[in-house]
Amino acid sequence: MSLLSITFHTTADIQNDWGIYLGTELHQMIENLMEVEKYILSEVESDLVSEGQNTNLLLIFENAEKRDDFVEIELTNITEIVKQKFGVNVMVFVTYLNPRRSRL
Repeated sequence: MSLLSITFHTTADIQNDWGIYLGTELHQMIENLMEVEKYILSEVESDLVSEGQNTNLLLIFENAEKRDDFVEIELTNITEIVKQKFGVNVMVFVTYLNPRRSRL
């Protein structure tokens, strides 16, 4: 199992547009990802974020090769689409997670 965490940080002034995009276009893109076994799309609650909002997408892959393929191709596409639509109002942060133990 191999994991990838993608966090989208959005500015406060686009919250309504981001919410609509999240529920329609982004969700559909995620559903169509072939390499992804499972995913969790979450709104992040944090006392540390006072401006804007964070949305996290946790992706679960069968192995590191499939995760790497996703990063090279699909993540690049998703990031580009989000940047075209929202510009600098959305920042994308990627974190590679390498589980040591799991109860999934």
